Amino acid sequence: MSLISDWTNKEEKICLFCGAGFSKWAVGLPTARDLFDFKIKINKRETKKLALLVDAKKNWNLQHPGGQAEEFIDFMINSEKKEDLVTWYIERRLADPFIWEENRAFRQYRHVLMIDENRKYSVNGIRKTKNFLNFLSGSALTGIITTNYDMVIEYALGTKGFNYGQKYQPLHGRGPYPVSTFQKPVIVSGNLPLVKLHGSISLTEHGYCSDGRGGITGKALIIPPTRNKHFRDQVAFEWDLAREIIQKSERIIFFGFAFNPYDQDINELLAVSKDTIKKIR
Repeated sequence: MSLISDWTNKEEKICLFCGAGFSKWAVGLPTARDLFDFKIKINKRETKKLALLVDAKKNWNLQHPGGQAEEFIDFMINSEKKEDLVTWYIERRLADPFIWEENRAFRQYRHVLMIDENRKYSVNGIRKTKNFLNFLSGSALTGIITTNYDMVIEYALGTKGFNYGQKYQPLHGRGPYPVSTFQKPVIVSGNLPLVKLHGSISLTEHGYCSDGRGGITGKALIIPPTRNKHFRDQVAFEWDLAREIIQKSERIIFFGFAFNPYDQDINELLAVSKDTIKKIR
């Protein structure tokens, strides 16, 4: 942590900006380059789905040697009946380490771990992430902005450690065990705003959920990592909040963000506030 100590002081307002490299460091999730390694646990109903995607990627690779993952995603999104297939896989791949399976009443159930569920600590790297964020929060942290869809930051902070832009916001879905808590709404009550610019596996048309259910259903609201991102109305609030956080900050610490050319919207977001930022790391 000594390097971070050199970057921070308690009087300087700091924004943490996380890209895919952050989640790779934290829990080993893939960046876009390694996204299509197809390392997911599937059931019988999903076998055909995955096989279709594997074949599509293999054929695309033959026609586009050296092509990038973002280009393949763009191709799939603009192909009839294939957008749902690729978004399902992206959400599943990033949720896979957090999918819990259990047998009840002779049936197998799956769910993506909930934010406050203690079983999240069975995933290597969550405690490491928690220690890092707790250390950084000792400075004047104005907020965390991320382009990631996963819930690594939520798991590390817990519902008492962050909010999505509104303190005491209720989340959809059930709470952690025991069963008696299912009837109580799950509330994010922390002071630290967390902004997910490109959506989340926990974001649906009804708002944020207490778990990453999109990793099972493939129906979460995400903006796929393509060169031509089409922003949805559902994340307009997040972009406005990100601008506010950046404008309040004197320094931005980037962790695992690659500044790829296709992230033009991010570059424009930062350019708007560049005069108010003293230092960028």
